Amino acid sequence: MWGLTNEEFTGLMQQYQRLIYTVCLQFVHDPHTAEDLTQDTFVAAFSAIDRCEPQYYKAWLVRVAANKCKDHLKSAWVRRVEAPGDDALPEPRGAPQGDAADPAEQLADRAGAEELEALVRNLREPYGRVAVLYFLEHRDTAQIAALVGRPPATVSSQLWRAKLLLRQQIHERRLKE
Repeated sequence: MWGLTNEEFTGLMQQYQRLIYTVCLQFVHDPHTAEDLTQDTFVAAFSAIDRCEPQYYKAWLVRVAANKCKDHLKSAWVRRVEAPGDDALPEPRGAPQGDAADPAEQLADRAGAEELEALVRNLREPYGRVAVLYFLEHRDTAQIAALVGRPPATVSSQLWRAKLLLRQQIHERRLKE
């Protein structure tokens, strides 16, 4: 029907990336989660873009993003970890902790972060390099695409697959424990 080439879709991503990120951030109030949901939106849109007429791309992408965010907020993980009514936000991992923090917990957090870094650094290519740039060097998709010489849509897909591989590896390690 209205299929797009990779270059046209990349242009569409660049045109609406900030809008979609803003929509996601309004829902989840966390920049990293908003980045992930923005990426998920474009990955989902890539496979279904031919179902939308070109004049409705913007509204359709916003709707896809909103639905991704709603699904995320309804997930069991978010409901369990970010329970409504929690007045205090948990400190981010790796953040300096007060005197009241248990040193054993601090050591476990540091070990977990080091273990996660090792998992990211050991991902096979083409996922390893983009994962290191994204997760460890905190670069955005456009910067990574420029650094590795790949289209942003390709980088987004590779990041999505890297996340899947990391989830699988973490799940397998937990089963062994």
